[in-house]
Amino acid sequence: MLTLTNVAWLNLLCLAGVGVYLLMRVFSKKNPAPYPPGPAGLPLIGNVLDMPQIKPWLIFTEWGKKYGDISHVEVLGQHIMVVNSVKTAMDMLEKKSTVYSGRPVLPMAGELVGWKHSLPLISYGDRFRQHRKNLHRIIGSRAALEVYNPIEDIETRRFLKRVFETPDQLQEHVRHTAGAIILRISYGYEVKENGDPFVDLAGRALDQFSRATHPGAFMVDFMPFLAKVPEWFPGAGFKRQAREWHETVEEMVSAPYQFVKDQMAAGIAPKSFISDLLEDHTLTAEENDIVRWSAVSLYGGGADTSVSAIYSLFLAMTLFPDVQKKAQAEIDAIVGPDRLPSFADFNSLPYTEALAKEVLRWNVVAPMGFPHRVTEDDIHNGYYIPKDSFIIANIWSMLNDPETYANPSEFNPERFLASDGKEPETEPRTICFGFGRRICPGLLHAEASVWLFAVRSLAVFDISKVVEDGVEITPKVDQLCHAGTISHPKPFKCSIKARSAKAIALIEQDANY
Repeated sequence: MLTLTNVAWLNLLCLAGVGVYLLMRVFSKKNPAPYPPGPAGLPLIGNVLDMPQIKPWLIFTEWGKKYGDISHVEVLGQHIMVVNSVKTAMDMLEKKSTVYSGRPVLPMAGELVGWKHSLPLISYGDRFRQHRKNLHRIIGSRAALEVYNPIEDIETRRFLKRVFETPDQLQEHVRHTAGAIILRISYGYEVKENGDPFVDLAGRALDQFSRATHPGAFMVDFMPFLAKVPEWFPGAGFKRQAREWHETVEEMVSAPYQFVKDQMAAGIAPKSFISDLLEDHTLTAEENDIVRWSAVSLYGGGADTSVSAIYSLFLAMTLFPDVQKKAQAEIDAIVGPDRLPSFADFNSLPYTEALAKEVLRWNVVAPMGFPHRVTEDDIHNGYYIPKDSFIIANIWSMLNDPETYANPSEFNPERFLASDGKEPETEPRTICFGFGRRICPGLLHAEASVWLFAVRSLAVFDISKVVEDGVEITPKVDQLCHAGTISHPKPFKCSIKARSAKAIALIEQDANY
């Protein structure tokens, strides 16, 4: 009996998809203007083979140099526009936000895995606005964030003590503390010191989200009929993977939410995002669902992106000791050695503020952001942008553009400080958190967290290169991206030591909360 291999089955499915694509091309109307320029692609399959899987932002940057601010590719009928300049991103995603604020329908991440109700994937509309309204109450203004400053204070103190005791576990300490902060804010949950189940759950879920939403990672996103293929079908391994990931999503949505409800029923729930929204309110089933998913958006957004940024901070301090010394000199002069810096010192430490900004620019957390979808046909700068096109803003390229940032590979906080008549360079916050109506709602919290981690770590620690067998080890600046949306620095070694006996006393004294 003849059988088909997995590859043969997939080839047949792809041929079917190509057939549909060809019919669409045959019967499609004449375009009112040309598409933006881009790689030519191949007959029938278009640019399937041109879509990069490893560090795509680098390939997209090369496209920008060759084709201009907007590059166009087409993958089995799906139009994708890659934007490489800030001006074009602003003109399209900000000024035309009524047309450019949609989100792609991603069968893998949204339908199969189950993220379709999360803020990044919701279509623009009433549900989206309610999510944003919920989040704005908690993290949408500096005044709202101040309520949760004590949580940031306590958890960063605990972070210093963990790092002091086991500096070789830096990455784990960063992840643990970022999770602890956002879980306290979202659910009033205080994490366990080791192996906390909710921190581990967030790590798994967000890694899976990053993989599932990576442009081009799953053919089902371009050929949605593949979602109907049964799990046992040859070549349908993505269906089994989606089922496993779906279980993680369900747990992430339900478990911490139920924790809050149980605490409230017992009358012992501390103040949190969820308790504020539930207290003295009778919610409809839909409102209840929006509350659950709003918390997931807060929990998810704060538990992964902050990890990448803070880990990048330690990498930068390892590689750029002169920057570290300047920041420490400012902290020593303004704060002194007898206490830790706090949010009250923010306006008095301009160099350290600039350093935190440079962290966000130098090693980009989300190099391509998250794709927008065009909800109507548009003509932009003479180019045709058809309805339902994906718009990918190449944030990495924008933050590494030498015409905007002098010597972009150099970690230089002074680029954001005016001096000798020189204007500061462009604020990274106008780029790194996205554009238009889809801008990250947690940007103020992210900036505050990175600054507090930076100023307190530099107040008490000297960070330097490791010396092994008499040889100084220089970490490489490289981003680890498991074909995902969020990028992290590759693990690296560094030496972290207390600056003085007074620093040790501060770490030991202030961690005992």
